[in-house]
Amino acid sequence: MLRRFKRVSVFLPILLLSATIQAKQPNVVFVLTDDQRADAVGYHENSLLGIETPNIDRLADEGARFNNMFVTTSLCSPSRASFLSGTYTHTHGVYNNFTDYPHELKSFPLLLQKAGYQTAYIGKWHMGEGDDNARPGFDYWVTHKGQGKYYDTTFNVNGDRKTVAGYYTDRVTDMALDWLANDKADKPFALIVGHKAPHGPFVPEPRYATRYDNVPYPYPESGFNLEGKPDWIKERLPTWHGIYGPLYGFRKDFPDTRPEAVADFERFVRSYVATINSVDDSVGRIYAALERSGELDNTIFIFASDNGFLFGEHGMIDKRTMHEASIRVPLVVRYPATIKAGTAVNDHVLSLDVAPSIIEMTGLAPMENIQGRSWAGLAAGKETEWRDAWLYEYNYEVQFPYTPNVRGVRQGDWKYVAYPHGDGGELRHKEELYNMAKDADEAHNLVDDERYSKKLAEMRLVLAAELKRSGADPDVMPIDQGIKIELPEESIR
Repeated sequence: MLRRFKRVSVFLPILLLSATIQAKQPNVVFVLTDDQRADAVGYHENSLLGIETPNIDRLADEGARFNNMFVTTSLCSPSRASFLSGTYTHTHGVYNNFTDYPHELKSFPLLLQKAGYQTAYIGKWHMGEGDDNARPGFDYWVTHKGQGKYYDTTFNVNGDRKTVAGYYTDRVTDMALDWLANDKADKPFALIVGHKAPHGPFVPEPRYATRYDNVPYPYPESGFNLEGKPDWIKERLPTWHGIYGPLYGFRKDFPDTRPEAVADFERFVRSYVATINSVDDSVGRIYAALERSGELDNTIFIFASDNGFLFGEHGMIDKRTMHEASIRVPLVVRYPATIKAGTAVNDHVLSLDVAPSIIEMTGLAPMENIQGRSWAGLAAGKETEWRDAWLYEYNYEVQFPYTPNVRGVRQGDWKYVAYPHGDGGELRHKEELYNMAKDADEAHNLVDDERYSKKLAEMRLVLAAELKRSGADPDVMPIDQGIKIELPEESIR
């Protein structure tokens, strides 16, 4: 049982009322994966490698699927901080994967804890590479330093550091179920489960390791159609973040531009997808435990990922950029008290919207000084005033010099992306402008097309306005050192 209900005397009506209200207050279970792109789920209309995820799909079928869910910084640590705090990267200050989460930062778990929830974080935290100590807002804490390993990770289990033998996804799920089974003293609970999968280098469980061996996945056409793109995209093709690079270790000798080198690329993608099958099993186990306890329908069950992943689109591997495969992630929410089964939300929602949505759905006072907005009304099918534009930001990392500073904005069907140098001067690279309604694959950069010069000027102003509105004026960013790689001419097709 997840919660033991105590008998209350009928002669204490005030206490009875209090207990009834508390019993109705919803629990929260938030499952967060790492680097899972939007099409890496079974319910997607064009699912990656035809992946089947029946348990994640069931959440979507019994709740709401958000068809346009985006992260505002496509990088693990900054994105995770946005999920927790409801703020942009320039507000919460976790600029890269080497920045610790500020202990003074308000988060939705901290607010739930103060409201009487029992709270737990179990799994990958990844905000501060060398620190696995507990953060504010959690009564129970299980995580590890850095990325962790797919097998035999050393965890800080509520203050006791020990190696937990076995496959990461299974063991984290075991620990989550153990915590759920403990007596919560009639309190509502909030649990975050952080999976390592499908972060690279990908290591599937043996039972899934060969599942996709016969599914082809050639380099996408956009990997070679780079006309009109900024030069940095072409320059990074043979690097760690390009299709001719090492592919997280799946390619030993690189750069490799031979046509047959696609075999390494296909093995890379297949292994990524296979790790997600174990995550789906985890979701099913948590669902079943909540169902057995009678808490399933009283639980806001959320599934999402911290960022997407580029598999050859525009010649790229990894994330960080504002291109669609990098910023789109799955989001499904099940809570039958307010969300009708089979709901589809098509409005653009963001990583920083999750925190205020949870706070509203649990009945707490709205979060203050945030940029996120609650989508609780959208999920409930209510008419809700919504944003018409949103900001994307990424800050150059000297450790990974293959991506420049990125500042972009999405407004309606239009996407505009700029690459500032960081010194307040001119843009370092060519801008990008896309009409997403006509060019969902971002194949045709319109920035040099005189027919769209007016729209380009408008979108520059929209970006400036969003930076100012969100408190990023002046916009502080690192100076982009950039990369310059001489490529053999035949390596760019």
